[in-house]
Amino acid sequence: MIANVVEAQLGSNEPMIDDYLELIALIERIHRHFLEVVKLELDRLGVHDVNSVQALMLFNIGDAEMAVGELTLRGCYQGANVTYNLKKMVESDYIMQERSTYDRRVSHVRLTEKGRELRERLQRMHERHVEMLTQSDITDEDLRAVTTMLRQLEALWTGAGGIMPRSRVA
Repeated sequence: MIANVVEAQLGSNEPMIDDYLELIALIERIHRHFLEVVKLELDRLGVHDVNSVQALMLFNIGDAEMAVGELTLRGCYQGANVTYNLKKMVESDYIMQERSTYDRRVSHVRLTEKGRELRERLQRMHERHVEMLTQSDITDEDLRAVTTMLRQLEALWTGAGGIMPRSRVA
């Protein structure tokens, strides 16, 4: 349905429309596959009190202390999901959450020792994946080109949606 509407509006750009729609579907599938990879890693590590989305949130927090709202800008999280997942991670002792002394509406989060240990284990998973990349046909240049294109697409969608750009996690 969406493809038909877009095709009708753009007509002569049919190949680009098909590629664009395929890219959107691919981004969604890759994200789901990556969440499954993280879930398998958690299972391998014997970690059952955190899910893959929570593990990614934990990884993105890293060594920082940040406001909860900042998490929605750093990742693929919706506000209600962030609140729920942080609550679960506080209950499982991965995260400390404290209200700001200056603005009681704002709370800050940081990793506990248990959270830092899991983050280190996830870092090792990423290091193994990078090693796998060096054994594949994917080059540094390929990764840079894809990253550049995805950032351009992010900027396009950010502009189209009239929203603030998300911060990039280094």
